[in-house]
Amino acid sequence: MHAYLAGLGTSLSLIVAIGAQNAFVLKQGLLRQHVFATCAFCALSDALLISAGVLGAGAIAASAPWFLWAMRWGGAAFLLVYGARAFRAAWRGGEGLRAGQGEVALGATMAVLAALTWLNPHVWLDTVVLLGSISSGWPDKTGFLMGAVSGSVMFFFALGYGARLLAPLFARPVAWRVLDALVGLVMWAIALGLIIKG
Repeated sequence: MHAYLAGLGTSLSLIVAIGAQNAFVLKQGLLRQHVFATCAFCALSDALLISAGVLGAGAIAASAPWFLWAMRWGGAAFLLVYGARAFRAAWRGGEGLRAGQGEVALGATMAVLAALTWLNPHVWLDTVVLLGSISSGWPDKTGFLMGAVSGSVMFFFALGYGARLLAPLFARPVAWRVLDALVGLVMWAIALGLIIKG
């Protein structure tokens, strides 16, 4: 039980910080578009990456600098483009409201989410490398793994479905413009951090 709680706490402490993936899940929850699929995709992706880290892939990723280099530059490029789109939506105004009326196809939503998840070096570092390293200190790796995966599932579904509590606020067009601007800032800040470290 101690290993489970350690995995749960560690997973939540890493995932709660706002990032590209979390901002996208929040927006999908506000728009009420493909919320279950979005949350399930994030939780399943985290489960796969955390499992890989706990089962030893963290050491492989850490010993392959080219892999992290490719993830860093690919992720930075994607985040710059996605951030620019968010800034454009904030500048034009009403982009989020139009998206709420005309639902984006599930395939397009999953494609963006896949890029935000699998091309994001922070996701790999937090799940595969960091959680994988921390799990090595626990004899009960299965308990730690289950706790970490549970934390991820709870967080993404709470974020996706809890976002509707903010719906009254986002009935105002200015709130969407602020959200789009914040999303753009988060994307560009993460991209800049990746470029500086590169």
